[in-house]
Amino acid sequence: MTLRSARKEETRRRVLDASRELFEEIGYDAATIRDIAKRAGVSVGSVFTSFPSKAEVLTKVMQDRLTDLYGELDRILPHLRGSCADRCRSMFAVHYAFELRRPRLFLAYISAAFDWSAGPRSPVFGANAHLRGMIRDCLAEGIVRGEIRPDADLDMAVDMLLAAYIWNWRLAAIEGPDKDKMVAQMDQQIGMIFAGLRP
Repeated sequence: MTLRSARKEETRRRVLDASRELFEEIGYDAATIRDIAKRAGVSVGSVFTSFPSKAEVLTKVMQDRLTDLYGELDRILPHLRGSCADRCRSMFAVHYAFELRRPRLFLAYISAAFDWSAGPRSPVFGANAHLRGMIRDCLAEGIVRGEIRPDADLDMAVDMLLAAYIWNWRLAAIEGPDKDKMVAQMDQQIGMIFAGLRP
């Protein structure tokens, strides 16, 4: 690695660290590129050299966090027992526990993902192939085990589960983060979704 590329990577890391802190502290909308640059100790131009938009900064911040989340999930998935619905409940409970460590950051991500004016570079919630694959694999195993009807549209079921998951974040936005309440609601929603998937 050349000195120039090392400096560029260091600037990029400082911008991401500063952004993560600001998005959590004051929210995505309130944090400006100028605020991010000041917190990172770099120029505004340096921020834009690394990232073309604030939405891309947020997307990268969230992607960096996924390594830890998937590390947790990859460790527990082989040990999950019970029905397909129970395994899905466990997966989503891990997601809530992980994201509720920094609820304002995740709410900022949701907000940006549903900002219709943000354009094509904004984050796309539910597009994560790793997460979708984990859920789909669980559902496919449910078909093999006879818990889910063979003609079920698994991609639609994944969409429905993700939609319920994200919908429940309104509780954190409105009432404050409460993991137990969010997990309990998701558990009920999973039960209703799986009732429609039974053979």
